Amino acid sequence: MTQLLVSVRSVEEALAAFDGGADLIDIKEPANGSLGRADEATVHAIVRAIAGRRPVSAALGEWTDRKDEFTTPGLAYVKWGLAGCGGDPDWRSALTSRLQSTGSPRLVLVAYADWQCAQAPPFDDVLQLACENPGSVMLIDTHCKVSANGHRPTLLDWLPVGEVQRVLETVCGFDIRIALAGSLGPSEITALGHLQPLWPDWFAVRGAACGDGDRSNAIEMQKVKALADLIRPNIPHANVAD
Repeated sequence: MTQLLVSVRSVEEALAAFDGGADLIDIKEPANGSLGRADEATVHAIVRAIAGRRPVSAALGEWTDRKDEFTTPGLAYVKWGLAGCGGDPDWRSALTSRLQSTGSPRLVLVAYADWQCAQAPPFDDVLQLACENPGSVMLIDTHCKVSANGHRPTLLDWLPVGEVQRVLETVCGFDIRIALAGSLGPSEITALGHLQPLWPDWFAVRGAACGDGDRSNAIEMQKVKALADLIRPNIPHANVAD
């Protein structure tokens, strides 16, 4: 069953996402980039507030700027972006080693659909690495979040529906879990609707769940609920009020 991942920057946003029916709470600081790293105090506070009622993941920034991982216990997943790694041959071996380690949190491989713009490794190279490590988790995202001519590029600008289908078909035999992100909103999710039951494991959003659709604004519970209803309309949502 496809689930909803909502990226949050504070305890208040995390609780709004939880109340709206988010299945996975993802921590990041959007002011710091596509996979902007939050400070550890924020991560700790959100993990404590969610208190095991949902899995929690955290963005660690870009691999080129890597710092130590968070010491906060309770994270299910962590992820680095690969912007700037296009000319670095070491990213593959470093991430392979991390993929093969056991325990929690699990590493999520990040493939940027706009990899040329991000100067990241080619999209298919990251997909191949995931397939070489069955059981992997992979996030497909966009690096550029800047609007141009009144239009903010979405995942489907870089990876059309047919290409998304190709990716989902490719990973089927490798037990790979896929999260689709990249400024997705109701129209993009609807456009992918005809691929059902070949859907991702998660739709990952932030801007679509924020006031005025602006990722720098606060998460709104009702927007989260509308997205959850769009993804799984016939399933009741367990939330903090239950």
